[in-house]
Amino acid sequence: MNLLPLLTMTLLTLAADAPLAAGDHVRHLQVEGFDRTYLVHIPPQYDPQKPTSVVLAFHGAFNNGTIMMLFSGLNRKADKAGFIAVYPEGTGKGPLLFFNPNRKPRKGWPSDVRFTDKLLDDLATIVTVDPKRVFATGISNGGMMCYRLAADLSQRIAAIAPVSGAMTFTDCQPDRPVSIIHFHGTADPLVPLEGKQGAILNFRPVDETMQAWARLDGCPSVPKIESLPDKADDGTRVTRTTYGPGKEGSEVVLYTIENGGHSWPGRNSGFGLLGKSTQDISANDLIWDFFQRHPMQ
Repeated sequence: MNLLPLLTMTLLTLAADAPLAAGDHVRHLQVEGFDRTYLVHIPPQYDPQKPTSVVLAFHGAFNNGTIMMLFSGLNRKADKAGFIAVYPEGTGKGPLLFFNPNRKPRKGWPSDVRFTDKLLDDLATIVTVDPKRVFATGISNGGMMCYRLAADLSQRIAAIAPVSGAMTFTDCQPDRPVSIIHFHGTADPLVPLEGKQGAILNFRPVDETMQAWARLDGCPSVPKIESLPDKADDGTRVTRTTYGPGKEGSEVVLYTIENGGHSWPGRNSGFGLLGKSTQDISANDLIWDFFQRHPMQ
């Protein structure tokens, strides 16, 4: 992993009305009595005179925004494509932070939906956001948070891209169709493809989640299933399952990585215990292509 962004990040909280220049910045908010933080990466070609796409990238449990920045490599994609990359940070102790993807209130747990809502309000005071092109991605606990936003903040989030995450609730009625692109390994040791029941956090099987969102988005019930080329000799194979088109051109797409672990496709996690990371596809490329096709109508 390249530690240069960590070393060069601007650790200065700017005034609310000060525009951001190209580079990395930290913002602080007060939400429901919690001190909240998010990181912002502005690409070099950013033009404040033009509305710009925003990609929110949510870290996994007991991680933080800087780790997500390095783990995903999204800054490099942002610099090539010209979108603003934003890394919300959860709550917890020190650098070990997490998000609350549950819909049922838990005592002492903050609302990360409200935090995201306030974050977007704050971001709009310092950069020129295209409100029809605000997207969310995330890994693990951050991927779970993406589903929560699709359910409860669909008026602001155009499409989502969970990676090795899952949905923690069983029913929802979003205000509009939300397109979804999801990546998941069959050998994920932390968030099993078949779901899990636990004392604190339950999450649904991924296939069941895809079918549920296909129904919500008005997609055909029978998906198109394709085996993708095995480009890298890394012990993985990728299958793409596509539901759509649905209402307002929405799609629900699942990339299933055979033998894949708890990883970001196309990136080397550096953590062998998390399993294999496929090099047959690039999550960053596929996510951005998908987001470009699915702005808010």
